[in-house]
Amino acid sequence: MQRRNMRERQLLIIGGGLAGCEAAWQAACRGVAVTLCEMKPKRFSAAHCSPLLGELVCSNSFKSEALETGPGLLKEELRRLGSLIIQAADQSRVPAGSALAVDREVFARLITEALEKRPEIEITREEVTSIPEQGMVIIATGPLTSDAFAQAIMELTRRLLAFYDAISPIVAADSIDFAIAFKGSRYGKGGADYVNCPMNREEYYRFVKAVREGQKVPLHAFEGAVPFEGCLPIEDLAERGADTLAFGPMKPVGLIDPRTGEQPFAVVQLRQENREGTLYNIVGFQTKLTYTEQERIFRLIPGLERAEFVRHGSLHRNTFIDAPRLLRGTLQLKADPRIFFAGQLTGIEGYMESTAMGFLAGVNAARLLTGQEIILPPRTTAVGALVGHITNRFARDYQPMNVNFGLLPPLGGREGRMEKRQHMADRALRDLTAWKEAIA
Repeated sequence: MQRRNMRERQLLIIGGGLAGCEAAWQAACRGVAVTLCEMKPKRFSAAHCSPLLGELVCSNSFKSEALETGPGLLKEELRRLGSLIIQAADQSRVPAGSALAVDREVFARLITEALEKRPEIEITREEVTSIPEQGMVIIATGPLTSDAFAQAIMELTRRLLAFYDAISPIVAADSIDFAIAFKGSRYGKGGADYVNCPMNREEYYRFVKAVREGQKVPLHAFEGAVPFEGCLPIEDLAERGADTLAFGPMKPVGLIDPRTGEQPFAVVQLRQENREGTLYNIVGFQTKLTYTEQERIFRLIPGLERAEFVRHGSLHRNTFIDAPRLLRGTLQLKADPRIFFAGQLTGIEGYMESTAMGFLAGVNAARLLTGQEIILPPRTTAVGALVGHITNRFARDYQPMNVNFGLLPPLGGREGRMEKRQHMADRALRDLTAWKEAIA
């Protein structure tokens, strides 16, 4: 294909992180000319320091590779789909047990060199401060989008971006012990809408002590915002007094423990997170406790001793859009379909999740530019489940999410939890194969 003809199908990608790099690779592999814009090294965010593309700024781990986990299934899907990011990760891996972890420098260099070698890709090192009014664009600037470009996104979408997350943990429903937990609402209002984990006096004060003493994640220099009163971390509330939580998010008023016939001393409430009822949010438990401490301390809650955390609580800067109201399932902006969003800006968390959305945006943009129909991934796959999260118009309080089995359509039957997950993984990979053939 001649370069001149390719320029007639030009695609602009803004952002050289995992999503932008994956999108550029997929579009180039489909014969589309790409301009990839990255502001480094002329300008760095507060968290970046390398001029390389695909820089990892947090952990060097991509989590488990086991197919019975959401991260493991997503990685296998990306391998089968020909992802550049997963290929670089496999080539730069370091020992990490059952997880996939990488040498950051080698990983980023592999990505950068691969993109630089593609004749279809032109890499420009300039900060983009406005969104072009013509041409196809993929916006993949990530959670640390510059102030100027964040303003451009707000002007485009006519909505404020969520600059800070105040997130409560989410647990898998089948990991809650319903021999202890019970359903009901305070004062009996609204029906049995909540799962309640009751605490007696001794259990409550032991929990408060653990929260106060738990290890916290320090704020970065660029995260100096003070959360508003309604989103205070539970550890901040606990520091105000030993009884503060019992009169706040853990108040037991109007709830009767069916085991005792009495009102508990305190109660932790969980709210259904999705229509299928496979995920539950721990209400009011936004926190700066480390992930390890969250699992240790929150498993002190009666009924959550064996809880599986599919999302941890947090309070940190994380720019993202209100995707259910703004995006189509194709990742196109409803108000302007020539513009795609990808990566963490869409409201997903995690390296591989960002990669998956970059893959999808790159493939969809390329198909449009080459006159082909966009074919959405099956909802039964990990990639499709993430799209389902992004486009869940029933979400009351849209928040970022990592991939997990609770996002996939559940299976019936009486099999055990791990057997069900194996069947769901088999179904996902089978359906992925058919989709891969359709978009080849």
